[in-house]
Amino acid sequence: MNDGNAEITTEEQPVFAAALTPHRSLGLKGFKILLLIAGLMSLVHIFVFMVIGAWPIVFFFGLDFLLLFGAFWLNYRSARAREEVSVSRTDVSVRKFTPAGRMTEHRFNTFWARFNISRHEDIGIVSMQISDRRRATDVGSFLNRDDRETFATAFACALARVKRR
Repeated sequence: MNDGNAEITTEEQPVFAAALTPHRSLGLKGFKILLLIAGLMSLVHIFVFMVIGAWPIVFFFGLDFLLLFGAFWLNYRSARAREEVSVSRTDVSVRKFTPAGRMTEHRFNTFWARFNISRHEDIGIVSMQISDRRRATDVGSFLNRDDRETFATAFACALARVKRR
């Protein structure tokens, strides 16, 4: 009897799966505190310049605050980008999500998939790429140095393990 649920065969089950997200050092609480401090400083300066009669300068403090808020808003919006990488016995899948939520999926045959790493002797891993005979896609370009090393090691081991079987 078929209950409508497709069963996943053992060859399709992921041997390795990773969700890659950009790191942001300032959390939401820190962002609110930063905006509160910047807002208070702007208000103090606005008051001082209003008292001494230099009222046109007041608009610049408001503009500075709006630009600061806009820059952080764009930064946090770009942090919504993510990548989901999985390796099964039959394929390597890379799903890339833009900050707007649009998804692009790249699939590679496990046998033909190659994991290419570019290194700089001082920096470490500069770029990572999964490719086959026809196409390639970058992976984890937004990761920090330590996360790139960790991902590269784990992904390379998983890909090698699947190819051995």
